[in-house]
Amino acid sequence: MKLTFYGVRGSIPAPGQAFIRYGGNTACVHIELNDGTDIILDAGTGIKALGAKLADKSNPIHLLLTHNHWDHIQGFPFFAPIYQAGRTIYITPGKTQLPEQDAVLRQMTGSYFPVHYQDLPANIQLCPKAAQLSSWHLGSACISRIAINHPGGGSSYLIEADGARIAYITDNELYPPYQKATAFLDWVKFAADTDLIIHDAQYQQADMPKKAGWGHSVAEEAVKLAMACKAKRVALYSHDDIRTDDEIDAIQQHCRDIIQIGQMNIDLFAAYEGMQIDFDKV
Repeated sequence: MKLTFYGVRGSIPAPGQAFIRYGGNTACVHIELNDGTDIILDAGTGIKALGAKLADKSNPIHLLLTHNHWDHIQGFPFFAPIYQAGRTIYITPGKTQLPEQDAVLRQMTGSYFPVHYQDLPANIQLCPKAAQLSSWHLGSACISRIAINHPGGGSSYLIEADGARIAYITDNELYPPYQKATAFLDWVKFAADTDLIIHDAQYQQADMPKKAGWGHSVAEEAVKLAMACKAKRVALYSHDDIRTDDEIDAIQQHCRDIIQIGQMNIDLFAAYEGMQIDFDKV
């Protein structure tokens, strides 16, 4: 199994010299299973570069969406495979509070985009039934989901395949001021003993309490979850759009210091565009 980060920002893309090392594109992660199955987590602006790579293949693509906020679907209209005749793309929508399973397609209607989704040559299949399931099989992988703590709702995913377990938990507020969809101990059970947790770390303590309830976690909280799960690795993800490379460096070091003080053997890093993990070589 290989995992590649194509977009790691939250809220809105972050262009400019201060954001080059970690990248400015919004949420998108690609997983390629050993059997050749392509799984994409979210369709932020990072999916555009991924599409250029996948356009050279012909196999079906499986897109798993967490929710419908713009930074998680805004790259889809620029995803090259949707313009390939005969290409099959399966879309699993996040389990949001409002039943808007086709939101990723409806952004390509009316005055929003010049190409209507019904005119796309690819064979695009929405899988709303999968959005209601807690687990299912996809290729050689077992996919599980649990609700995120985020305004409007949504889903996180656990992908188990090729002897590896990856938890993708973004736009998740571990300690929200509103009623939790998923409590901390349920997150621990969901992501226990994972090889990698990718978790929202958009905010710092200095952002609170102003941004409490906005649906994102403080970086130290993601570390606490990884430690409780006894994860092997944790990726800080959904970097705030105002967070410069140097500031992310400092957050990464601070979180590593917490792990060292806790005497835990966890490899922590701040995710960056282009970063690839080959789980067969870990």
